[in-house]
Amino acid sequence: MANGILIVDKPAGWTSQDVAAKLRGVFHEKRVGHGGTLDPMATGVLPVFIGRATRAVPFFEHADKVYEAELRLGLVTDTQDITGRTLEEHPVDITQEQLEAALARFRGEILQIPPMYSAVKVNGQKLYALARQGKEIERAARPVTIFELTLVDHDNSQFSILNSQFALRVHCSKGTYVRTLCHDIGAALGCGGCMAALRRTRAGRYGIEQAHTLEEILAAPDPEALLLPVDSLFSDRPALTVNAAAERKLRNGAVVGTLNALDGEYRVYAESGEFLLLGRVTKGQLNTVKSFFEPI
Repeated sequence: MANGILIVDKPAGWTSQDVAAKLRGVFHEKRVGHGGTLDPMATGVLPVFIGRATRAVPFFEHADKVYEAELRLGLVTDTQDITGRTLEEHPVDITQEQLEAALARFRGEILQIPPMYSAVKVNGQKLYALARQGKEIERAARPVTIFELTLVDHDNSQFSILNSQFALRVHCSKGTYVRTLCHDIGAALGCGGCMAALRRTRAGRYGIEQAHTLEEILAAPDPEALLLPVDSLFSDRPALTVNAAAERKLRNGAVVGTLNALDGEYRVYAESGEFLLLGRVTKGQLNTVKSFFEPI
């Protein structure tokens, strides 16, 4: 039975749900969920949780992300990316110093207004459903953090006001809309802007170097060999191995006491090496946070 985390290099044109649906067939497993939705036009790192590993999805929801994005200046669209309907076009006449100064304004904690073309719900309705009806409603700004925002792959000596597209590296917190970031940078420069391309290169602790294309997955003689173990998600927690008696208690949902361990969260293993659960020790008492063993 398949159980683990598959890092997919999502192709353009696929939704994250499309990828999950495809993998249900590959692994013959109904329990498939993804961590961190990517827009159809975006590519790159999409962690997919399979089998019992789907229980770990909530622990991934707060992971930060790293993206490579293309900022197109001079173009404003209704979706804030180049797939949308053009609303405005403007000439681009900026210096490199002006662009760098604009980027600096968006580093650190900022407020973002979610785009209308998003899955955010307002009064129980998804914004994109309203947007497709031609409606636009007021949205509350939300705090997000931009840890890094830099201009990349650009030769200073070649900077030209005739160049309206620039590559950005964005390291950001959960909930950040990179297309909104591009839109807002364009607005700050006075010429408008949108996102022309997006590739996610890291999601939490998983990087593009660990990702497999759908072609590789479909061609693999044993797709399960591509799965990462679910405990890889918790590699920042120390490991704790329990004896057979404690293992039996944990498998039955009981608390294990008299442990010689500091307070905190642990990856808990059986003596056999099997990953059992994420646990929390408090004053020598081990409680289950989330179990990952298959119930008998």
